[in-house]
Amino acid sequence: MQFMVMHKMTDEMEKGGPPDHEIIAGVGKLIEEGAKEGVFVSGEGLKPTSQRVHVAYKNGKRTITDGPFTEAKELVAGFALMKVQSKEDALSWCDKFAAVLGDVELFMGPVVEPWDLGFVPKPENPPLRVLSMHKMDARAESDAPPDPALMQKMGALIDEMTAAGVLESTGGLASTKKGARIRFSGGKHTVTDGPFTESKEFVAGFAILNLPSKEAAIEWGIRFGHIVKVNEVEVRQMPEW
Repeated sequence: MQFMVMHKMTDEMEKGGPPDHEIIAGVGKLIEEGAKEGVFVSGEGLKPTSQRVHVAYKNGKRTITDGPFTEAKELVAGFALMKVQSKEDALSWCDKFAAVLGDVELFMGPVVEPWDLGFVPKPENPPLRVLSMHKMDARAESDAPPDPALMQKMGALIDEMTAAGVLESTGGLASTKKGARIRFSGGKHTVTDGPFTESKEFVAGFAILNLPSKEAAIEWGIRFGHIVKVNEVEVRQMPEW
């Protein structure tokens, strides 16, 4: 089974500074361990909400709101990690996504690169890598099987994006009924099983994991949350159609 484990923004992360060396080392050790065990598939960190946009499509019209944002009110239904030349380029692909899906809201922002953390020098004119996460709706929360015609159109768009060298990864999430939230406070944690409603905190980063159960994904999320010192981690199952 695959899970997406998302950690949420804190006030310190929102400032945009690099994490301290202890956090970087701890995360690196956990990811290295997960990779050796075949657990860790991929993951990215996101830059602060001041560098993100909220994009809403309704009745064929697009509305863009620039960050920063104070409350997310977001339940993630799916994601796409894109490598583009510009923000406008990314938005044009979002337009194509909305043309397939219809009315939809998403948050989009750049991911943290190795040079942002001082690991390597920044290359000249690097491509822009952005993560787009679209919001949950009633259909997605019901865990209803996807409409075959819709999936055919979405598959064609994915093929187009892949052929263009834009799409690095993409996926959908199962309903929150199959998820869990882990809250951290005072060095302790509590776990709440789904379903759950909107989250106030924005996603700060994610990991895709191969694990045998939700309980195993929660344990991984607990370890990660204590390392990165966040207030909340969300565990979501990825559907197996």
